Amino acid sequence: MSYNAPLKDMLFVMNELANLNEINQLPGCEDATPDTVEAVLEENARFCGEVIAPLNHPADKAPSFWHDGQVTTSKGFKEAFRAFADAGWQGVQHPSEFGGQGLPKLVATPCIEMLHGANLAFALVALLTDGAIEALLTAGTDEQKARYIEPLITGQWTGTMNLTEPQAGSDLAAVRTRAVPQGDGTYKVFGTKIYITYGEHDMAENIIHLVLARTPDAPPGVKGISLFIVPKFMVNDDGSLGERNDVHCVSIEHKLGIKASPTAVLQFGDGGGAIGTLVGEANRGLEYMFIMMNAARFGVGMQGVGLAERAYQQAAAFAKERVQSRAVEGSSGPVAIINHPDVRRMLMSMRSKTEAARALAYVGASLSDLAHHHPDEAARKENLALYEYLVPIIKGWSTEMSEQVARDGVQVHGGMGFIEETGAAQHYRDAKILTIYEGTTAIQANDLVGRKTVRDGGAVARSLIEQVRATAAALGDAQGGAHGADLGAIGAQLEQGAAALAAVVEFVVANTKADPRAVFAGSVPYLKLAGIVLGGWQMARAALAARRKLDAGEGDAAFYRAKIATARFFADHVLAQADGLRHAIVAGSAGVLALDVEQF
Repeated sequence: MSYNAPLKDMLFVMNELANLNEINQLPGCEDATPDTVEAVLEENARFCGEVIAPLNHPADKAPSFWHDGQVTTSKGFKEAFRAFADAGWQGVQHPSEFGGQGLPKLVATPCIEMLHGANLAFALVALLTDGAIEALLTAGTDEQKARYIEPLITGQWTGTMNLTEPQAGSDLAAVRTRAVPQGDGTYKVFGTKIYITYGEHDMAENIIHLVLARTPDAPPGVKGISLFIVPKFMVNDDGSLGERNDVHCVSIEHKLGIKASPTAVLQFGDGGGAIGTLVGEANRGLEYMFIMMNAARFGVGMQGVGLAERAYQQAAAFAKERVQSRAVEGSSGPVAIINHPDVRRMLMSMRSKTEAARALAYVGASLSDLAHHHPDEAARKENLALYEYLVPIIKGWSTEMSEQVARDGVQVHGGMGFIEETGAAQHYRDAKILTIYEGTTAIQANDLVGRKTVRDGGAVARSLIEQVRATAAALGDAQGGAHGADLGAIGAQLEQGAAALAAVVEFVVANTKADPRAVFAGSVPYLKLAGIVLGGWQMARAALAARRKLDAGEGDAAFYRAKIATARFFADHVLAQADGLRHAIVAGSAGVLALDVEQF
């Protein structure tokens, strides 16, 4: 089965929840009119469905391979990437002055989702290139921007992020790669980097590596890390390619999933030193790399949404076609398995979680646009704080969700899901990495606790909870008339979820300094609770918007009724878990920390 982008839901979320009509009034966002946005999304959906998606399963069976330092990507990838770049899809959200389309992040986000839903392994090259572009736009010199950004946007070149080393996984303080100044503004880089996505491939003329390294006089720890541009081929002053740089791919990894994406081991400096140039100021590399990482973390969250959508589509199609057993209420013969209540439960779980994560991410994208384009500085600051609070949740919760959804997709298929030919198993295998790379779920949760909750005394979290409670109150006021019982039930669960999240925020703020082990023992459950409550909030807002549309007699009534039903399922089956998570966070550390190390 291929992939069909859920355009109706995407546009509903953009218009009703993420306030597209407010975003396109911002300076620099005026081109994002409803007609333009719909046309962009429709064309992107066509391209992803017809060009990218058909390569997904064949590439999993015949992935990229390494030979004598060279990587050959899966059949069709090179041509598809050229088509992707030539159509301008790499530059949707990047500035027009460098060849991009200059559209808001809110418009780029569904395009990112569609690309990853169509073919996760293929889409990773675009994700890393986006991050490189963002880092250079923020920290690069005018010369670096002029030299590197346009070829990255046009797909002539691609970008990578080089953090991890064999002895330094998530602990970047342990980075050993060296950058030795040459006296002419360049550095010679020596070291080994691992897990470099698309660190070597045959789809573009050049690869621009952004590399964390230490200069000889750097202070120890993360304060001594700098960021360098190290191209695969040197770039001449006129933009043409020069000689091969001293960076080489010594192998690629053999992985559980995303097999078609080459994950490279790169060796810098074996032939005398790879030539690099400093980005920004020395010893501020981690700060600059976090620009790239935050862009990538949001993008990985969208990978989770896209993969979950595709797994759901495949499971729903299979359930409609697969005939097995009689209906529980009695029937004259076997029925399609979608008629069995537990299959229906799994499909509704897959659908509702995917829709909740999509809505939360799109709302996050709109906050980012407000943070960057709003004319009022105070409004920019407020929206940036809200967006930054959401990023670890969008990354962590959406990817954990995708793994659950992909697992349920295999279960819906039954024994056929365990057979590779159906493709359901690929989604399950591919999903696992999403909770690991660009910062594991635990790292996202630690960030949510330390930087996003404790640092401001819980102020941003409380402001979001106030908005959640306002929506719960609006649902309580909307109980009369058609679907009133559904809205009331959603509102009741949302209020309980808000109370649970509020209690956890107070616990985290009050105890992180006094008893950090107790707080961090519940950090991942806190992240999951935040995702459930804030995702449930968006589903509740969607139900209210759908009710308004139905009352006004606008649009597709079946779509709006389904939106309310899906929100009710999420409230009853997912939001209802909130109080149990609250208890595990506030009172559960004793069990987590009870055993001595020797007892494990």
